Amino acid sequence: MHPSVFNVFEEICARHVISGSVLEIGATPDESTLLNLPALAGVSEKTGINRIAGTRFRDFNILEGNANDMANFPNGHFDVVLCNAVLEHDPFFWKTLSEIRRVTRTGGLVVIGTPGYGELPFENILRRICAKFSWLSGNVDGFALQHSTLTLGVHDFPGDYYRFSEQAYREVFFEGMKEVVVRSVLVPPRIIGSGIRA
Repeated sequence: MHPSVFNVFEEICARHVISGSVLEIGATPDESTLLNLPALAGVSEKTGINRIAGTRFRDFNILEGNANDMANFPNGHFDVVLCNAVLEHDPFFWKTLSEIRRVTRTGGLVVIGTPGYGELPFENILRRICAKFSWLSGNVDGFALQHSTLTLGVHDFPGDYYRFSEQAYREVFFEGMKEVVVRSVLVPPRIIGSGIRA
């Protein structure tokens, strides 16, 4: 995980008083996993879920499971649910989003990060250059440059299916939630959003 992404998750969590139970979807047994955020130091329970075999790391367990069906967790069990760099690899990400809503208590915090896409500042300059030089916009490569955006390269673990926009965060990921905030960091963009379950 890029340090900038880790820092944004830390900033978001530090703005909330978190003392209860926390779930990380896609947790890994290493220093970069989100369950190691300093803002989570005083929580009562940390749990991770991952499709790999379960393990223990520091002060939390990582359970083997599929986030599309987290029936082992009761409704409203977690005060905070974190998920980073997972949904783009989930062929049925909407099932995971539904389960995130289900296992998060009313008033609980949800924070999600994925590779994204959106208009970057230099893309406007590139489009103006292509428009000014008709020979460039007339060829296939120029047309592609004029009508494309930069995204994180495909990384096949276990599959790489999706990239998401800030609009998808607001209208799909956090639909029906309160206090939704969406940020884009890095180039190519990583989008990180947070919301409170209504």
